[in-house]
Amino acid sequence: MKKIHRVFAMLMAAIMALSLVTTAFAAEPTIDPAKKASLSIYKYDITKASEDGVWDAESYVSTGLHDNAVVDKLSKYAIQGVEFTYLRVADIAMNNEVMDGQRTVSVLYGFDNSERSNAVLSAIGLTASDAHKTEGGVNYYTSDTLNNKLAAALAANATSAKNALETAVKNGGVVMTETDATGHTSASNMEQGLYLVVETRVPEMVTSTCNPFFVSLPMTTIDGSEWTYDIVIYPKNQTGNPDLEKTVRESKNSTGKHNGSLTDITDGFEHTATASVGDTVDYQIISTLPTITSKASSLSEYTYVDTMSKGICYNKNDVVIEFFRDSACTDKITTWGEDSGKFTTVYDDTQNSMTIKMTESGLSEINESESVYTDSVKRGYSDCTMRITYAATLTADAQMGDKDNPNEVVLTWKRTNTTYYDTLKDCCHVYTYGIDVLKQFSDGKGNIQNVKFLLHNDTDNCYIIADLKDGVYYAKGITSKKSNATTFIPNSSGHIIVKGLEDDTYSLIEVATDKGYILLADAIELVIKTGESGTCEQCATKLLTASATVNGKDVTMTDGNAIVPLTVLNNPGFNLPKTGGRGVWMYTVGGVLLLSAAAFIVVKSRKHKSEQ
Repeated sequence: MKKIHRVFAMLMAAIMALSLVTTAFAAEPTIDPAKKASLSIYKYDITKASEDGVWDAESYVSTGLHDNAVVDKLSKYAIQGVEFTYLRVADIAMNNEVMDGQRTVSVLYGFDNSERSNAVLSAIGLTASDAHKTEGGVNYYTSDTLNNKLAAALAANATSAKNALETAVKNGGVVMTETDATGHTSASNMEQGLYLVVETRVPEMVTSTCNPFFVSLPMTTIDGSEWTYDIVIYPKNQTGNPDLEKTVRESKNSTGKHNGSLTDITDGFEHTATASVGDTVDYQIISTLPTITSKASSLSEYTYVDTMSKGICYNKNDVVIEFFRDSACTDKITTWGEDSGKFTTVYDDTQNSMTIKMTESGLSEINESESVYTDSVKRGYSDCTMRITYAATLTADAQMGDKDNPNEVVLTWKRTNTTYYDTLKDCCHVYTYGIDVLKQFSDGKGNIQNVKFLLHNDTDNCYIIADLKDGVYYAKGITSKKSNATTFIPNSSGHIIVKGLEDDTYSLIEVATDKGYILLADAIELVIKTGESGTCEQCATKLLTASATVNGKDVTMTDGNAIVPLTVLNNPGFNLPKTGGRGVWMYTVGGVLLLSAAAFIVVKSRKHKSEQ
């Protein structure tokens, strides 16, 4: 009985051992050469997900397997319309050799001497000397060597490396369908081997293509226990569009308001400004360029169309473009003038517009320049700030008051490998105002043509110079000399209308009036003030409305808060007694009597002295 029990135990042990061996064989990590492979890619807006605080790249480990947690977390950030292209570049090979006296078995990737293989190797700086071994005209590389060389090439010059690899995969590569609404695309029934995958087309919101990557089909699971043939990848994209801002300021050489450095872009520039007719106004357009990482996302067009209101005239041929490494525009890269050949400027007088278009030479420098950044990464003008400056003059055709003079700029850009154009718009606003002085005489008898005024800008300490047209004065400049100032005379209806004034404090000085009337003893203080009123739908800035005071008292402006009305009244002087007639006789008699009395006193005084 004991013997039977011993045999049974031995049999059970043998069965258990056999089962273990069978299990081991079943899980043996060897490649099945008959199997086909597949590749799935999910694209998400990692930039937005990170901004929303729902994604931390450090918490994700790529396994090559489908990850429900990633999909659940990032599904609403899916990017549609991304195109990938893959190219099979090498065979997977087992390597059996003696190293340091030990038999070593490893996996290598064999690149043949074909043109496309050499193009890939050249793009990442690999040569035959980097190969682990060479047999039969095939260079075999380890995964470490391939990954390290690819990373080094991207770090040294990401744009150049990406462009070279994009070109390589297009020579014989397979284009995958664009990612769908879930951000997903896939390819199936793929031969086993090493593949290079490159992002070759991106939608407009993507500014940074993901780095090209190698993927082995099949690949070993992260725990190293088996080979998997269906690989799932979650490469990241950086997204966002160029930004655009147009601002304006009254030119510094016109007034004393802006005393900062001309190199300081923040000095006096706003979305709104007030100016007098004849003033030069400075404009700037600032645009942060998109991330440009390869030809798949490089710029093939970058054009501004700037349109002025009727009352603003371009000071032609003064456009300057500057590039800065920082958004504050303090670290300048270079300056382009209109003679640089990097852009063209075309004026349309009918539309009162100006088109600034980057030329092929300018785009090439923006996309591929290797001298922009101080670090080792050379990436063109990617993420740099472009600043455009120019000037214009406010004319007599300017709208006044709350109507203002809007100025719009439209940026149109296009990326390579796309058929559509993207646009951005921004605008700024210039306001101007005026006064309407009604001159009257209290008795209704004076000649208004003999009345004269000067207009002094107290804020800027200058006198106004104006042109007279059809009974209306239009401001056209300023002067510090009183003798050069315009003398304002009422029109036939008694009005002095001055248009094209900014929001400042003014003194209206009466310097002459008709005979028999009293000049104003003091200047009249006119104050034009602006405040916020509503918001521009396009540029989201606060619009302006005006108010005014006359000698400290509020007045109601007319014509949409455009004109300050006031009346100047001259009164007659006092009537002195007239000469002639009875009055003359009375004054004469009175004078004789006074003289006689004086003579009597003198004589009397002398007589008194002689008696003493």
